[in-house]
Amino acid sequence: MTLAAITVAKRSAVPLEDSGLMREQAFLGGLWTDAADGRTIEVTDPATGRVIGTIPALGSAQIGHAVAAAAAAYPAWRAMLAKDRAAILHRWADLMREAREDLAVLMTLEQGKPVAESRGEIDYALGFLDWFAEEGMRMYGETIPSHLPGRRMMVTREPVGVTAAITPWNFPSAMITRKAGAALAAGCPMIVRPATETPYSALALAALAERAGVPAGVFQVVTGSSRLIARVLCDSPVVRKISFTGSTEVGRALLAESAATVKKVSMELGGHAPFIVLPDADLEKAVAGAIDAKFQTTGQDCLAANRIYVHDDLYGAFAARFAAAAHVLRVGNGLTPGVQQGPLMNAAAVAKCEEHVADALAKGAKLLAGGKRHALGGLFFEPTVLGDVTEEMAIAREETFGPVAALMRFAGEAEVIARANDTIYGLAAYLYGRDIGRLLRVGEALEYGMLGINTAKFTGPSIPFGGVKQSGLGREGSRHGLDDYSELKYTCIGGIDD
Repeated sequence: MTLAAITVAKRSAVPLEDSGLMREQAFLGGLWTDAADGRTIEVTDPATGRVIGTIPALGSAQIGHAVAAAAAAYPAWRAMLAKDRAAILHRWADLMREAREDLAVLMTLEQGKPVAESRGEIDYALGFLDWFAEEGMRMYGETIPSHLPGRRMMVTREPVGVTAAITPWNFPSAMITRKAGAALAAGCPMIVRPATETPYSALALAALAERAGVPAGVFQVVTGSSRLIARVLCDSPVVRKISFTGSTEVGRALLAESAATVKKVSMELGGHAPFIVLPDADLEKAVAGAIDAKFQTTGQDCLAANRIYVHDDLYGAFAARFAAAAHVLRVGNGLTPGVQQGPLMNAAAVAKCEEHVADALAKGAKLLAGGKRHALGGLFFEPTVLGDVTEEMAIAREETFGPVAALMRFAGEAEVIARANDTIYGLAAYLYGRDIGRLLRVGEALEYGMLGINTAKFTGPSIPFGGVKQSGLGREGSRHGLDDYSELKYTCIGGIDD
């Protein structure tokens, strides 16, 4: 067998009805582009370890060309009527609906999540395009009662300029449209650098954007070294806004790099979500909610419940039911019908799960379910439940980003509030109970940007997504999502009484 044949044999099949959605080139200035020096990066299927394809490893000059193309496209896109930009965004969303199954399959191939979750993400992602298409037509200004004679004062909102987004691998479509929908609706071009692990979802979105009529240079996808691309984008004075979703550590570095050019930044960073079960909670609903909050996306979610605090009165019953529910979660290739847990993204993620489990057990935690690599091998890890976790254990202080649940006891309201808030993070929290007064009281005391009360699902295009403390800056989605892509301009007009 020839080397070429061996390479083909080792590739995962990409079973798409629309083969035009599988792109192995970057999208710059309206053109599908290879790296100038021919360098590529392999992309693998985490479920099988097989190569899906390659992407270009662009150099700094090509990233600079993308910035120049965005700058060239900006004046015309900014000048376009909001309703005309909205029509293009709606068309882009419609094309995503039509390609929903292909986009979901492609996402599962490169990310690993069950295809049912991928379909849900496509619906979530296209919703941002429809939402911001409408919000862009309501980017209102204001008038100010004058304190000076013969003057009229007004405030308008104008697009910030060329923008860039650096997006993660766990939600490879939704994190792009949540940013690009707002940017484009406000009149800003956007350059997207997707995660190297999951570039094909981004490139498929670019293919659909092109079909929808997004002008050349308005939406671009660049691939290659994250450090090189981030440096070029952060150093460029032309790029006026950076949006990033990822770890707090990387977010700090991007903030520092953006300081020299004083860019606007929005950051959706790490989380360490508490899930609190009060003594009067509905046990069945709390268990079901905790399963969803912990194990969706195989636990690889910044909203994942990392610390599950259960009141002493319910702890025994909750732990038994929760462990039993976790034990029967079906693990496998995300393209297999009925699978609920896919593989982890990489070997480092598997190793971190092992480290957290070993550390907790060594310090007195009880293993209630799972606890090791799955029999399927590779990047699969058993859905795991640890009981009697304490603050001395690493899993109580660090985000696991995997299918390992930590159950922790608490006795009183003030105690659990203090423990839940004792972290640098503040993205999301969950709270289950029946007494509305107590729910509101505890909820208001929790230092988090988002709170789900008696529900594990609360995201969507209409809500302001974001955290406090070191979980981020700014909000994405909702009517507030346009704020970071626009600037306020104050105008004072004199001579009115002349």
